[in-house]
Amino acid sequence: MSSTITKVAARTEGLRKVYGEGDASVEALRGVTLEFAVAGFTAIMGPSGSGKSTLLHCLAGLDSPTEGHVYIGDVDITTLSERQLTQLRRDKIGFVFQAYNLIPTLTASENITLPLDIAGRDVDRAWFDEVVDTTGLRDRLGHKPTELSGGQQQRVAGARALVSRPEIVFADEPTGNLDSRSSDELLTFLRAAVTDHGQTIVMVTHDARAASYADRAVFLGDGQVVDEMQAPTAERILDRLKSLEV
Repeated sequence: MSSTITKVAARTEGLRKVYGEGDASVEALRGVTLEFAVAGFTAIMGPSGSGKSTLLHCLAGLDSPTEGHVYIGDVDITTLSERQLTQLRRDKIGFVFQAYNLIPTLTASENITLPLDIAGRDVDRAWFDEVVDTTGLRDRLGHKPTELSGGQQQRVAGARALVSRPEIVFADEPTGNLDSRSSDELLTFLRAAVTDHGQTIVMVTHDARAASYADRAVFLGDGQVVDEMQAPTAERILDRLKSLEV
């Protein structure tokens, strides 16, 4: 673990995840211990089947580990009831998925504030304005998803993840459905959320260019952490991924 990490937004201890039983069982995670710094941007990478999405889902409380612990801040989420976990996800976690998951009948503005509306919480208008301006969506707030490009829809999803000021945002292949320009727009937004607003982001990606926007890349291989890289570049990431594919 990096000595530069000070305050920790999330961490795992000895995380194991086994799917199935007996001869049919698959060990997706094999004792993963990691820390994620507050106001840090981490990319999780590795070959297909390395455990990237499983790790993200366990971190976000969307899947339960077979063994080990997951902490969001000081809270061990592996000890929480389903009701407590739902509340923690609502209050402390933001999500950006490959599928935008926008409600087609709502405007961009309504989609952004939806989690707060569901929770019965007031919208902090000053923060809403800041998030909207960071995403460059000001002139699209009254548009419905069908009137937006893929990149704009994904930025709406990103704004929705940030508007409740979560402690941490988990992004699962957020650029997977985007062209290079839209991908750059979203990644620039996520980078600004970290640099300018102190957001913490953990992003699973297979794209070396996307990962180069992060402060740190963590490489998984066969369910284990096999390497870390600070200040990653696309070239260094590609070199590392080639060695993992062998």
